[in-house]
Amino acid sequence: MSTKMKLTRMGKKRHPIYRIVIVDSHKPRDGAYKEAVGFYDPNTEPATIRFDEEKVFKWLEVGVIPTDTVKNLLRQEGLLKKWHEIKIERAKEEKAPEPQEA
Repeated sequence: MSTKMKLTRMGKKRHPIYRIVIVDSHKPRDGAYKEAVGFYDPNTEPATIRFDEEKVFKWLEVGVIPTDTVKNLLRQEGLLKKWHEIKIERAKEEKAPEPQEA
């Protein structure tokens, strides 16, 4: 079963706020989730977006797939760029041969 990073709706009628959560892809939008990794409030000017970077990177490492909306929020906060740089650094470390001692 695949896991996704989605928005779950909270708040009042006509005044939604969203949690960014990790959930199995077959669960309903507002169903039970594994972990909350962020918060999004579109009602403020500018919109409030907060992420726990450690949790986001931990889940992306495991293979969680963000939905299109969450991907746009990650991009706005610069976390996708950071994640890309982390992956490049890891790839360089894996490729670099270890020094041979004689």
